Amino acid sequence: MCIAAAVAGASLVGGVYSAKQQGKAAQNAANVQSQASEAGIEEQRRQFDEIQKLLAPYVSQGTTALGQQGVLAGLQGADQQRAAIEAISSSPELQALMQQGETGILQNASATGGLRGGNTQGALARFRPALLSAAINDQYSRLGGMAGMGLGAATQTGQFGQASSNNVAQLLQQQGAALAGGQLARGQAAGQIGSSIGRAAGTWYGLDGPAKLDKWIWSQGF
Repeated sequence: MCIAAAVAGASLVGGVYSAKQQGKAAQNAANVQSQASEAGIEEQRRQFDEIQKLLAPYVSQGTTALGQQGVLAGLQGADQQRAAIEAISSSPELQALMQQGETGILQNASATGGLRGGNTQGALARFRPALLSAAINDQYSRLGGMAGMGLGAATQTGQFGQASSNNVAQLLQQQGAALAGGQLARGQAAGQIGSSIGRAAGTWYGLDGPAKLDKWIWSQGF
C-alpha cells in the first residue's frame, strides 16, 4: 500500500508540477506576444503622426490657395474679388512689367516716328488691361497648382491613416488572440491538474497522502 501510495503521489506531484509549468509558459508567451503587438501599435501611431506633421504644411498651403482661388473667381463676393484684383494690379511684379512694356511701346513709336499717332495711344490703352488679365489668369493657375499639391498631400495623409488603422486593427486582433490563447492554455493546465488529482485519488484514499498533497498544492498557489 505504501509503495502504491508513493507511486501515485509521485505521479500526481509530477503531473501537477508539469501542468503548472505549461500554464506559466503559455501565459508568458501570450504576454510577450501581446507586448509585441502593443509595441507595433505604438509604432504605427508614431509613424502616422510623423507623416502627418511632414504633410501638414502642404495641406495648409493648399487649403489657403484654394480659398484664394475662390476669391478670384468671385465666390466670396464682388468686394473680395475686387480687392484681390487690385492687389494683383498694384503688385511690384506687375508694376515693373507695365513700366517695361509701356517704355517699349513708346520707344518703338519714337523710332518709327509715330509717337503721337493713334496707333500708339491705342496700344498703350490696350496694354495695361491685357497685362492685368494675363496676370490674373496666371495667379489663378498658380493657386490651382498649390491647391492641387495640397489635395495630393491630404490624400496621402488619408491613405497613410487608413493603412495605419488597418495595421492597428490587425495588431489588436493578434493581441486579443494571444491573451485569449494564454487564458485557454491556463485553463487546460488547470484541467490537467484536476485529472491528475482524480487519477490519484483512488489510490490515496484513506492514506495520509491527501493531506500532504493538499498542503503541497496550496503552497504552489493553485
